[in-house]
Amino acid sequence: MTKWIHLAVKAIVLCACFAAVSAEAANDVDVGAFGRKDKFDDIKLSPGGEYYAATVRLEDRTALAIMLRSGNKLTAHFVLGKNTHVSGFWWVNPERVLISISEKYGALDEPQPTGELYGINADGTKLEMLVGYRVQSRGAGTRIQPKKVEDVAAFLVDTLPGDDKNVVISVWPFSEDPYTRAERMDVYSGRRTQVARAPIRRASFVTDNAGIVRFASGAGSDNIRKLYYRSGEGAEWSLINDESATGVGEYAIGFSADDRIAYLLSEQRKGPDIIVAYDVDSGQRKTVLQDATVDPYAILYSDGVVGLDADATGGRVPVGALYMDGRPRTAFFDKAAKEAILQRELEQAFAGHTVGITSITADGRTALVEMSSDRNPGDFYLFRINERKADYLLSRRDWFDPEAMAESKPVQLVARDGSPLHGYLTLPRGVEPRNLPLVVLPHGGPFGVRDMWHFDDEAQMLAGAGYAVLQPNFRGSGGYGRTFREAGARQWGLAMQDDVTDATKWAIQQGIADPRRICIYGASYGAYAAITGAAKEPGLYRCAAGYVGVYDLPMMHTRGDVQRRGSGDTYLNQWIGPRNELAAVSPVNMADRIKVPVFLAAGGEDERAPVQHTEIMERRLKAAGVPVESLYYKTEGHGFYMEANQREYYTKLLDFFHRHLGGAKAK
Repeated sequence: MTKWIHLAVKAIVLCACFAAVSAEAANDVDVGAFGRKDKFDDIKLSPGGEYYAATVRLEDRTALAIMLRSGNKLTAHFVLGKNTHVSGFWWVNPERVLISISEKYGALDEPQPTGELYGINADGTKLEMLVGYRVQSRGAGTRIQPKKVEDVAAFLVDTLPGDDKNVVISVWPFSEDPYTRAERMDVYSGRRTQVARAPIRRASFVTDNAGIVRFASGAGSDNIRKLYYRSGEGAEWSLINDESATGVGEYAIGFSADDRIAYLLSEQRKGPDIIVAYDVDSGQRKTVLQDATVDPYAILYSDGVVGLDADATGGRVPVGALYMDGRPRTAFFDKAAKEAILQRELEQAFAGHTVGITSITADGRTALVEMSSDRNPGDFYLFRINERKADYLLSRRDWFDPEAMAESKPVQLVARDGSPLHGYLTLPRGVEPRNLPLVVLPHGGPFGVRDMWHFDDEAQMLAGAGYAVLQPNFRGSGGYGRTFREAGARQWGLAMQDDVTDATKWAIQQGIADPRRICIYGASYGAYAAITGAAKEPGLYRCAAGYVGVYDLPMMHTRGDVQRRGSGDTYLNQWIGPRNELAAVSPVNMADRIKVPVFLAAGGEDERAPVQHTEIMERRLKAAGVPVESLYYKTEGHGFYMEANQREYYTKLLDFFHRHLGGAKAK
């Protein structure tokens, strides 16, 4: 910690009813503590510093709450119906918040944006639905036909910091392969004026610091991505990257402060993605950041950290990147920049944590800082920049004591074909990491998804029960470059599964895992990998558990939401495989090869992995004489929302592992 940063951290009082979980408390795993909702998800300061706005998780929806900083008085709230979530929010001026909506039908679902934007004042007044498929006409300039619903989706592009009344949005007509347009929208009335039309279907836009649309990137039903640039308002579009010609994709992430340099995230034919400075006059590219192992995990902007898939990056100045190479680290275009200096000071002050500024007041004097780690779900501090002082504000989940949580360590190994693999090993506290019972926990997705260094509920819960937990980032995972991601294409049950097996055997070879006490467990694709692993490696695992899994791969072409989305058939054929080639790698056809007990759980309203996958898998296992236990909830989706259902599920899961591995039960 630098000597001139003083952290005035208030004491965190922990309620005894939410005591921390640790391996030292045998038979005392509080599964309710892990299922309890965060107090909030995201929190941001208003530009004037008078208000906080925060998203708050409820049972099956997410609300927005706005409160005064002085006295923490609630001044406004916004919430919609079941399975509807506030997915993003932005202060567009000191009094007005813009809200985006998504839907998801289970706790593990990827939220699907609805394309609806609402506006609300900090005092709760002037709540308006500004654009979206349920909005009625407000007259000329807002809709195609008065008093008719306009079938469009809209997404924020630029908050236009110099304009308190308008923002730039991208508007997507509801059609199979839409051409997107950029529009300037009044955040009070919803009136819109077109400012650009994309030269490519399904395009997103990036603006410069003057709010002018300069980049458009998109792809048609062929999934071939293209990036276009234009020199200014009204200028013609120029194609500057065509994936079919270069073999890689490029995305604009923002401009330098003088708008002379555009920064691009550029995939590489081999190796991780890089960040390129693109001279908009000469067209020359220069690499400004590159890591030997991992892609940029998030872009660092002059006012905080924004994920690569975040909206509203237009008009913001990129200054660096966050890399998740094992533990997180930051890198900057200019190491001497003020943002780099401030970040280094914060990282020293909160050593051992991921640290980022989530929001900052317009005068640049006060910032909201988040710090989190593998053992800490997230604490927030109010940081007075000029004074270099931080005061504790609140925590996402203050019933957990970070000192009582298990440590998650990055690990590296080599697959059977020589490919480097990475992952994370979480070890129970207070025991020697030798000959431990092990739970192998492959992630869902699977493509473009990865495990990372953060507070992972399931890993912490299992470590609290006395298990080592191994989370391998098998090929197909995101974060390690395009080549590694594409190496998983059509490799369900094949090379991707071999990577999970190789990681398990690595843990045995290292002496970490007791070879007689290993089980494999996962959700969604992870459930597929768990049951397939039990079939392909009957002597390696003592048991297997699958949660909301896909087990009949041909069914993915006919049931569920994947094939119903834009380019769904293309995705299924390119990444999973043609329907007529998938029977051999479907666990429902491997039931007779499974020789260990199985536990299955599913939701009756699951759109991603319809419950029929689990029902068929259970029937096939029983017919093959495999001991199988199951748990179904008719009203749950892709992951269980209800805390009571989560408690019962994790209680049964820990009991299942207890009987086969010997760890603790739920209390």
